[in-house]
Amino acid sequence: MDPAVEELLTPYRQSVKEQGDLVRKLKDEKAPDIDLQRAVAELKKRKHALTDKASMVSMTLVQWAALLRQTFYKHGEISSFSKKICWKASGHVERFQDYMVKDLKNGECFRADHLIENTFEKMLSDKKVTEDIKAEIRSILPTVDNMSKDEMGETLKRFSIKSPVTGNDISDPLEFNLMFSTAIGPTGTVKGYLRPETAQGIFVNFKRLLEFNGGKLPFGGAQIGAAFRNEISPRSGLIRVREFAMAEIEYFMDPKEKETFYKFENVRDLKVTLLSACKQMEGKAPDVKSLGDAVKDGTIANESLAYFMGRIYMFLMKVGIDNNKFRFRQHLANEMAHYACDCWDAEMKTSYGWIECVGCADRSCYDLLCHQKATGMKLGSRDNCEGPEIHFEERHDHIEEFNPSVIEPSFGIGRVMYSLFEHNFKIREGDEQRSYLSLPPIIAPYKCSVLPLSNNADLLPFDLLKHDISHKVDSSSGSIGRRYARTDAIAIPYGITVDFDTLKDPHTATLRERDTMKQIRAPLSELAEIVRDLSQQRRTWEDILNNYPIFEQQESTK
Repeated sequence: MDPAVEELLTPYRQSVKEQGDLVRKLKDEKAPDIDLQRAVAELKKRKHALTDKASMVSMTLVQWAALLRQTFYKHGEISSFSKKICWKASGHVERFQDYMVKDLKNGECFRADHLIENTFEKMLSDKKVTEDIKAEIRSILPTVDNMSKDEMGETLKRFSIKSPVTGNDISDPLEFNLMFSTAIGPTGTVKGYLRPETAQGIFVNFKRLLEFNGGKLPFGGAQIGAAFRNEISPRSGLIRVREFAMAEIEYFMDPKEKETFYKFENVRDLKVTLLSACKQMEGKAPDVKSLGDAVKDGTIANESLAYFMGRIYMFLMKVGIDNNKFRFRQHLANEMAHYACDCWDAEMKTSYGWIECVGCADRSCYDLLCHQKATGMKLGSRDNCEGPEIHFEERHDHIEEFNPSVIEPSFGIGRVMYSLFEHNFKIREGDEQRSYLSLPPIIAPYKCSVLPLSNNADLLPFDLLKHDISHKVDSSSGSIGRRYARTDAIAIPYGITVDFDTLKDPHTATLRERDTMKQIRAPLSELAEIVRDLSQQRRTWEDILNNYPIFEQQESTK
């Protein structure tokens, strides 16, 4: 039994034991029948009390388990692997694939689109390649990711592309399913797959989620977890790996309400960089326009999709992605996922080029219809139409059944983190040995460093933990400049230096900001609140500079 349950039942068990001992004693002593009957009746009473309490606790546990299931809906198919029937119904068994080629002599495999891209990049830098060929390559290069199997085969032959390792001839492109297969159960006869995305676990739990939301739309289900893809050629650190973390939202809504979204006004005027499918096909640069205009002119399919694109943009800017290295790129028709009717990728420019970090797709009602067809279980919602109709003194409710549409923002956590670190890696001007991470304070692991200038007991740093401020104390013997550099390297945005002037009345200390390296001097009693407000973006550093005296001496001590 659970220790907590045992603790509740122990007094009742003890009571039953004590009365049982008394009954046995009375029998041994051959006590009068009337005394024995009273003792037995009391024993039965105590046993019933124990049984009732145990039943009550058991029922409470059942209800609690049901609540947990309803709240977290984690059971069966939401797990990291599922039976083949789930992925067959979703279309992943048939369509979730890349194209690879093989070295015809040693069998080594390469991802076809990567091989073409790498070959083209080398040819563009080769002085022996004519300008006509380079011009042709430049026109083809943006379309490589979207090529069909036949188009890839023709390109490989047109440019006589060989194995990059041996120079041997390669095969025609072959379809390669990216899901890891596994066997389920002791006999190994039930086939399953490790999930390539977390979304399907939400779809198969749609009815439970709908019930949890009172049977009403719209609502969203979110999940963060591991996903697995059998990449043909993993590379580029966190960019292309076989196991990675995903964070996905499936937002279910009435298809009739998809065109106009009730929260769209919050993002309508956001201006973002949009590389539409038309611009890509024409080889033109992306546009910078408001989301409202993009919906109005048909660039983005509907307000619902545009709203979530806006929220993705706001989030990425808030955590520190460089707006000058950000764009939304629309999927071309031949690269659109089998489930999507429109899809945009939030891409970040890095040293590896433009990489997809977040996808935002209008999955329509594809997934629910697929699972509904496979299971025979209705996965839809019901809605009252114009209102009741009164006819011959009878009331008729107009009920419409429909399969909800789904908008899906899907985050690749590793890729977002990589881009975030690269965009925020900086080097001090005039000092190439001094680098730092300019992560925004709101996501920096440590908000503040505390640097006492001496190990003097009187200069022990004050405690920021009681103010809920994560911080790091550096009381090493290094110079203050070196200690600043160490905290800058791990993205700590603010630094408090406790010096001998702190001991004087009024008690003050200096506060330094990482990016500008500017410092102010403020009362100890106010510093914790200042750091907390800065970290939570309630105040800006410019506001602090305007309200406290500038301090310059310590930063000049290298």
